[in-house]
Amino acid sequence: MKVFLICLTFGALVLTANYRGFSQTRRPLPPMENPHLVIKKNKRLLRIYDGEKLVRQYKIALGFAAQGGKEIEGDGKTPEGEFYVFTKNDQSKFYLSLGLSYPNVEAAKRGWRQKIISREERDAIIKAIDEKRMPPQKTALGGEIYIHGGGTSDDWTAGCIALVNEEIKEIFDAIPIGAKVKISP
Repeated sequence: MKVFLICLTFGALVLTANYRGFSQTRRPLPPMENPHLVIKKNKRLLRIYDGEKLVRQYKIALGFAAQGGKEIEGDGKTPEGEFYVFTKNDQSKFYLSLGLSYPNVEAAKRGWRQKIISREERDAIIKAIDEKRMPPQKTALGGEIYIHGGGTSDDWTAGCIALVNEEIKEIFDAIPIGAKVKISP
């Protein structure tokens, strides 16, 4: 049974979670000057950094076929590489979500070389990335990769990164559009 207690400590809201005798106190994420996310797929961890300083880390779930980087729509893999947050969705099917700029330039170039996407699609992806906009989301490379809620019990997403709802709320509130996201194996 999960029990949450809300305490007021030094003027800050503190969330205390009790998991079968284990108690963990969570403080809100501090204001950050240079927030960015680093996701380590093999460790199932999402880390928030402010510049070089580790601020917090979270357990995550990945796509249902977690090994390797995303190649095509429907493969169940979570992409690897460098991205940015292009949107914040407070109406997500999975509580809250941050949209990631996949496909990125590397995926677009690979997709065109392998004849998975057209030259026009490649160029549209590259232009969107250069302009820090949402890249085309409905391509044969896949798209609609988000960091969202919904739980971390197993790798269950179609390629997204999932957290428990309380933790995506912390991240959603602290991470701005444009923040860098690095996903490594």
